[in-house]
Amino acid sequence: MAVAYGERVRWEALFEDLEGRLAAARDDQVRDEVADLVRAERAQVRLADRWRGARGATLRLVLVDGQVVEGVVVDSAAQWVLLAEPGRRQALVPAGAIAAVVGAPPHAAAPGGEVDRSLTLGHTLRALTRDRVTVLLDVRGSRLRGRLERVGADHVDLSPLDVVRDAAPWSVPFDAILVVRSG
Repeated sequence: MAVAYGERVRWEALFEDLEGRLAAARDDQVRDEVADLVRAERAQVRLADRWRGARGATLRLVLVDGQVVEGVVVDSAAQWVLLAEPGRRQALVPAGAIAAVVGAPPHAAAPGGEVDRSLTLGHTLRALTRDRVTVLLDVRGSRLRGRLERVGADHVDLSPLDVVRDAAPWSVPFDAILVVRSG
């Protein structure tokens, strides 16, 4: 049985339409899979990875008490970020004191390894203690000026400089520290 020319064109058009629909469905599926992969990848990004990716950029940190600290990212780890503030001061801000970050890039540095995880706030404060640095310690509700004397597992002892020489040191829990500034 012979197929008329018009019927063959209809079949070809039907097959072309089906092939087009199949290709579009495959494209949609690939787009959906890529979007799912992107969402899954973004879900793995920690804020510390983003501020580590901001090294050399300016960030504005809004702290849990409403205070704003702004500066250029000098260094960071999972538990803290170090900013160079205008002038010569540097501000060490514990991650737990940060309520919001303005200016963090959307990209992230590769997740920190073992060294990054071991650079705790305590390690950083011990380095300041060893160097006998005078600091301004912003804690919830107060600003303390002194020299770091000892660093424990969850606190730091600060010898105040603005009071009597033999005054007892202040023991400040890490959780109360908002900012440690040089100077």
